[in-house]
Amino acid sequence: MREGAALGFEANGGGASPAPPPQAPLVERLKDYGQEDVFAMWDELSPDHRDLLVKDIESLDLPRIDRIIRCSLRSQVLPSPAIEPVPESCVSTVEERTLGERERWWKMGLKAISDGKLAVLLLSGGQGTRLGSQDPKGCFNIGLPSGKSLFQLQAERILCVQRLAAQSVNEGSGGFVPIHWYIMTSPFTDEATRKFFESHKYFGLEVDQVTFFQQGTIPCISKDGRFIMEKPYKVAKAPDGNGGVYSALKTSKLLEDMAMRGVRYVDCYGVDNALVRVADPTFLGYFIEKGVTAAAKVVRKAYPQERVGVFVRCGKGGPLSVVEYSELDATMSTAINQETGRLRYCWSNVCLHMFTLDFLNQVANGLEKDSIYHLAEKKIPSIHGDTAGLKLEQFVFDAFTYAPSTALFEVLREEEFAPVKNANGANVDTPDSARLLVLRLHTRWVVAAGGFLTHSVPLYATGIAEMW
Repeated sequence: MREGAALGFEANGGGASPAPPPQAPLVERLKDYGQEDVFAMWDELSPDHRDLLVKDIESLDLPRIDRIIRCSLRSQVLPSPAIEPVPESCVSTVEERTLGERERWWKMGLKAISDGKLAVLLLSGGQGTRLGSQDPKGCFNIGLPSGKSLFQLQAERILCVQRLAAQSVNEGSGGFVPIHWYIMTSPFTDEATRKFFESHKYFGLEVDQVTFFQQGTIPCISKDGRFIMEKPYKVAKAPDGNGGVYSALKTSKLLEDMAMRGVRYVDCYGVDNALVRVADPTFLGYFIEKGVTAAAKVVRKAYPQERVGVFVRCGKGGPLSVVEYSELDATMSTAINQETGRLRYCWSNVCLHMFTLDFLNQVANGLEKDSIYHLAEKKIPSIHGDTAGLKLEQFVFDAFTYAPSTALFEVLREEEFAPVKNANGANVDTPDSARLLVLRLHTRWVVAAGGFLTHSVPLYATGIAEMW
């Protein structure tokens, strides 16, 4: 059987029937952008599939996508800017903080939270495929004795901070405003995420304090910038990266929604961190006192070759930015600051950020204007099988190059960073390793509070069993 017939294409007396040509204006528009090949199989498509193809093309913002493709491909041949280590003055290290500072920042943060000035922004567009699950990552249960999912852990931390903020208000005067939680999904996780929250009654949060919105998608392209066809009637598309949050907030009019609610600060983080301190009052108070537009929690690199992005300064006096580990040569990765004894490039980005709302508006406009996306070489499912191509993505840390002022806030890895990225059996960032870090931290809390454990927490993640 011919491929066309197998797909349900029209046939007349054993041959394909003449197909009416696609709309001339649409064809001309595609020719203007060098994408007319999307109609290459038009004559073989059934009427229904032709309609699907036309609708798919009409749904694309072709001028914007063309601008993104051209700017992104051009940026790949430009020389990378010179980088320098982050100045010590930009970093609040753990050992430098005094008890008085921590208490002051804690109270400032709680006051801002109780006044409704903080919103929480969760980046949750990814599926748990690498974890062996087709559910959204936030639905994943890392195996804690409680059986709680990542979503539940984070929701309960929001509830805890709300209680603390309410108590601080009751000790003074005035009312209390719940923390609003904005959750970015993707077309692949949106429905499942919403249903998960509904089935768990929003984990004790009020329904109207949670807002879901979707990040965008963008066509996958060949290395010469042509659209890759997933099906003869459908362009292959992929989510636009966690940095798509900025344009998604803008197009969804959620930046205006935040302003209407009185939000001034936004705590932004990724879903796959089992130890994330959501709406951390100390970090918020530090951010407010520093008066910067952007800030990030950082951890020290565990060793020079650790595969993590690090913060750098772009040129002399330039903004802070993040470079991937692959962009640092061996000399830079191992260089030591003789004054501090630390690696010169040691401040790892762990996707724990704080922004002012005004700055988010600036970033949304700036990233859209510049139209530069990162190009990731991937195998793209296509009509020709898995095809070597490019996915276009923006990263949440792209925002920092737009910040007139940025501060970094060091946290301890064992207290705030337990990534869940790979299935058990991998070397790093597994549910087992994350569960172990959570249990160790909670053990320290129990002991510090004067309690004791009847069973000890194992030293290694391999083979860890639930102990109580």
